[in-house]
Amino acid sequence: MLLVHVFTPKIAHSSYLLVGKKSCAVVDPRRDVDVYLAQAREMGVRITHVLETHLHADFVSGPLELAAATGAAIYAPRAAGCAFDHVGVSAGDRIEIEDMRLEVLETPGHTPEHVCYVVTDRARGESPVGVFTGDTLFVGDVGRPDLFPDRGAELAGRLFHSLHDVLLWLPDHCEVYPAHGAGSLCGRSVGAKYRTTIGYERRYNAALRIRDEREFIRSLTNDMPPAPDHFSRLSSINREGPRLLSDLPPLEELPPAEFRVRGERAEAAVVDIRGYPAFAGLHVPNSFHLDLAGNFPTFAGWVLPPEADLLWVADRPEAAAEATLWARRVGLDGRAAYLAGGVAAWAASGYEVDHLHLVSVQDLHGRVTGDERIVLVDVRTPLEFRDSHIEGAINIPAPDLRTRHTELDPEKPIFLICSSGNRSGLAASLLRQQGFREVYNVAGGMTGYSAAGYARRCTVCENPHGSRYFATIVGSQQGPDERSRP
Repeated sequence: MLLVHVFTPKIAHSSYLLVGKKSCAVVDPRRDVDVYLAQAREMGVRITHVLETHLHADFVSGPLELAAATGAAIYAPRAAGCAFDHVGVSAGDRIEIEDMRLEVLETPGHTPEHVCYVVTDRARGESPVGVFTGDTLFVGDVGRPDLFPDRGAELAGRLFHSLHDVLLWLPDHCEVYPAHGAGSLCGRSVGAKYRTTIGYERRYNAALRIRDEREFIRSLTNDMPPAPDHFSRLSSINREGPRLLSDLPPLEELPPAEFRVRGERAEAAVVDIRGYPAFAGLHVPNSFHLDLAGNFPTFAGWVLPPEADLLWVADRPEAAAEATLWARRVGLDGRAAYLAGGVAAWAASGYEVDHLHLVSVQDLHGRVTGDERIVLVDVRTPLEFRDSHIEGAINIPAPDLRTRHTELDPEKPIFLICSSGNRSGLAASLLRQQGFREVYNVAGGMTGYSAAGYARRCTVCENPHGSRYFATIVGSQQGPDERSRP
């Protein structure tokens, strides 16, 4: 038995190849599957099984792509009710792959239909060697149960029992192979390591140390990170079965005149994927700003209309191709095209351009400490804002400005700040779409503001992979060795 880990950054997704001598399984694959095909080819094995732990909410999964390319059988939770050809599995089912045995555990909580796969390498012994936990158990964290708003408390209770009555009865040495790593919004604060063990998590995972079920439910249904819009769409797409990537139209190159015609259609979204300084200097009016170098897929799935044709403004064609791939990964399947020659060609064609004001952290500090009354909007998450912010700032997370712009006066100058300038660039583009006249983006954001000595550093930014559970919650529970088990 050999395990190959595939990590997809930005969405912090972990998938796996479980490899035998001649065949292998792929667990929780992403939509673009070339990486698995290449790995199997390099190792001289055939992909025969595709295993899904649950209906993923943050990315479009790839079982249909792998089945089409290899003929592999798809295994998914029976409770998911998947509409495509698959083998439905539930508690107690077993899957045999050469000397490897996979046993299905039902572990609802993150989603209602979740399962885990316990793998035993019978060539070495009869004790489980590892478990594919999907989004039930992470390194240092557990899956969030609040993606179904009306069922958050119910699912948190089911997650408590899935963890304590099912997974934690596995032996301490059993390795944990989660579906996400640090940076994923499928947990509160997932650790930076790629894998762990049952024993280590039993001892040090803050969520598992909450022994009281009611307190556990409370901790997972309060102060959770915001869930992006596409989380509510992708589960259904993965249940029905997404379109194959080969069936989607290829990326097009459009000259400025045709780009302009397409961009004026109601079903189009013009998206500038350059850095925030370039966007501020010159951009196509009414375009979205989503920096490709930032957390592009999360915010693209969050704010872009799901059925929109995607019209990229980029510095180079390769960036537009990368943006298209990320868009497909989060279920944005509209026609994709990019502006030939970029914004310089647009301006040279005589078309209208727009710009934003960029200000330094020194300029901002002079304004907030002087006599001038300004409107400063901090577009970070509430958790970041609570940790450290500028006095007098209003907290409206960037995606929320699509609707909460009504809380601001479009006739007044609006200063926007995030941690770096990327999210505030998105926020600025949203406000410009709503007719705000004077919009200022703070270059460097709170990171630069604190580096200049004007504010305390945000500890969330200093330790982005640390636990968000309060020590008072964890400390009030039993110690890690007080739980009885076999």
